[in-house]
This record gives sequence, C-alpha cells and structure tokens, in this order.
Amino acid sequence: MKLSNKQKEFWLEPYHRWNIKHGGTRTGKTYLDYFNIPRRIRERMGKEGLVVLLGNTKGTLQRNIIEPMQQIYGTKVISDIRSDNTARIFGEKVYCLGADNVKHVDRIRGSSIKYCYGDEITTWNEEVFQMLKSRLDKPYSCFDATCNPKSKTHWVYNFLQSDADIFSQSYSLNDNPFLDDTVRREMEREHTGVFYDRYILGLWVAAEGSIYKVFSDNAESYYTNKPDYDFIQIGVDFGGNKSAHSFTATGLKWDYSKLTALAARRIKATDTTPENLYREFGDFLSFVNSKYGKVYCVFCDHNEQVLISGLRRHFQGITFRNSIKHEIIDRIRLTNSLMASGKFFITKDCETLDTALRDAVYDDKSIDDKRLDDGTTDIDSLDSFEYSFESYLRQYTRS
Repeated sequence: MKLSNKQKEFWLEPYHRWNIKHGGTRTGKTYLDYFNIPRRIRERMGKEGLVVLLGNTKGTLQRNIIEPMQQIYGTKVISDIRSDNTARIFGEKVYCLGADNVKHVDRIRGSSIKYCYGDEITTWNEEVFQMLKSRLDKPYSCFDATCNPKSKTHWVYNFLQSDADIFSQSYSLNDNPFLDDTVRREMEREHTGVFYDRYILGLWVAAEGSIYKVFSDNAESYYTNKPDYDFIQIGVDFGGNKSAHSFTATGLKWDYSKLTALAARRIKATDTTPENLYREFGDFLSFVNSKYGKVYCVFCDHNEQVLISGLRRHFQGITFRNSIKHEIIDRIRLTNSLMASGKFFITKDCETLDTALRDAVYDDKSIDDKRLDDGTTDIDSLDSFEYSFESYLRQYTRS
C-alpha cells in the first residue's frame, strides 16, 4: 500500500481524541480511512461501547465508505448497511447513520461510543456533533473524520481552533502524488473562485461576490448558434407574490459532455391566474418544440402540486416530474465547473437566464453558502434552469 507523506503522517500520529482531515477533493483524505477504520475497530474489539459511522446521509455513507471498503475486503467482511441501520465490519456490529438530521441519530442517544468515524462532517447538523462530544466517554474513545472546507464561520472550523485534543490535517490537491497529471490539470481548470480555493487549495474561505464570475466576465464566448444536444428537458419554477414564474429548456448529451441552455422565459406571478400560466407554458412549449425539437421531460418545483396537476391535465402527452432540489451549492458548483471546462453553452433565446447568471451573487449576510434572494436578482430563472438538468447532476459531475 503506497501512501503520501500526509497519509503517513496521519497513520503514525499518536492517539488523539479527535482526528480530522480537511481539504480539497481527490487529495487522499478518505482513501486512508479504508484501512484506518478497520484498524480502529480491531484495536477496540471486546471493549465497552458502540462503533458508529456517521455521514451526511445513510446513502452517502454506503457510497463513500462501505462500498469502497467492500471492494478491498469483500462483502463477507464488510456488509451493506441493513434496514436496521447497522453493518458488520470485521465481525463488529457498526451503527451507520445520517447526521444531516438530529432525529436520525436518536437511536444512539445516551449510548457510550468507543469509536466514531465521520464522513463529510461540514454537511452535518451541528446538534449531532454536540451530542457526540458527550458520547465519547471512554479513555480509549476516539473520532476520525474528513470534510471539505467551508467558510471560517462554520462550526467545524471553530471547533478546529478550540483547545480540544485534536489532530488536524489540511490537504491540497498537490498533497496527492498519485493523481494523474492530466486529471490534476482538468480539476484545476474546472474549479473557479471559492470552489478552487476550497477543493483545490483546501482553504477555509467564504463564498462571496459574483457566483458565476467566469460567465459574467466573458458571456459572449458561451453563446452558440448550433447547439449540440441529444434530448431536451424543461425546468419550471413557480413564483409567489414577489417573484415570477420561470421556464427554461436545456439540451443535454447522453454522454454528459455538454449542457446547453436553449430557451428561457419569465413572467410575473402577480395577477397571473393558473389558466394564464398554463397558456404561457403552452406557448413556450410550442416554441421549443418547433425550434429545438420534442421535449423529453418537464421538472417542476415540487412545492406546487396543484399547479403541476393542472399542467398534466392540459398537456397530457408530456411527462411531468417533481424537481429533485439537490443542494443549491451543488448545483452552483456543477454549473461553474461546466462553464470553466468549456462544456456549458447558451443561445440568444435565453435573455432572462443570461441576466440572472450575470447578476447572481452570494448573500454576504449568511454564514452558509446561499444566493442572495432579496428580490434584487432573478433567482427564479436560476431555479428553473437548474431543475432542467439536476436529474443528471451526479452524471455531469463525474463526466
């Protein structure tokens, strides 16, 4: 097993109660844990207390930790996460729980924990972490974790600055000597702004200023007269009293090599009746069908089921589905990556989306990575655009 200098340093570090690796993606933080988790479990075998694995959700824990370990050790040694939220790892019963909601970990509340592994801890509910502090109550109890950085106002960063018994390691992309140089260059090119600072350099920095600066600085370079796509999806965002209804048609490729915003329309929600909305959508659908081709699927804001039912009644030959609503920061990160890597395109039929992309900024009053949504920028067009492609977010992220 080849290890980087950073990985060797972590492996050889003497006992600490808290051991946290933070930094960029593909830097080797999590890979070492496929070997360290079994070591920690076996060291505490037969001792009192629970073994717990915590991730953003049970699904991400299965994907990020359990399945890679199964590839190394086999499913007889590392089981899947069962319906009772436990797995068998090297003969030990291990609780595997999502930490995004404090209710998910209620089943271990009050229990003594001898070892806990934390995946993606900056995505956790802070209450889960606070509860964990009192559960690591044995002399041999310890916690290992990994995360990507966020802003310096995040509770994980504040904990790292505390006087607790912490071994803290920061990783940048250059700390991984085993990464192919071509992949390294592509990753550096695909990340811009705050995402470059966090995921390439491994820095804790705030998300601030223009969200799509790479686009707004040179918008004309993204325009195309000959869009290349295999199928079309439409995103629909329903507006309230102070916002607007928005439709965006996007052309996607089955190999996820390109993403093209084909057409966008925005209408004021104030005084717009459902019938007016259906008529406006019908006009937009006809325009897209005639100029760009048949629409494959329509994804609508799932908070408005009555309006979605109305659309289904009026347009029975079209497939309507609820929006998935991935985390906004994940949608932003993918869009920026596509722009930076030359995979995003837009047509002249997207005037409202163009303006929305140019004007979008982070909310400097929020401690989280949030878009400014105070009525001064067009959030509706961004939402409908993202609904149109987020069903393939993971595929485009990996392409």
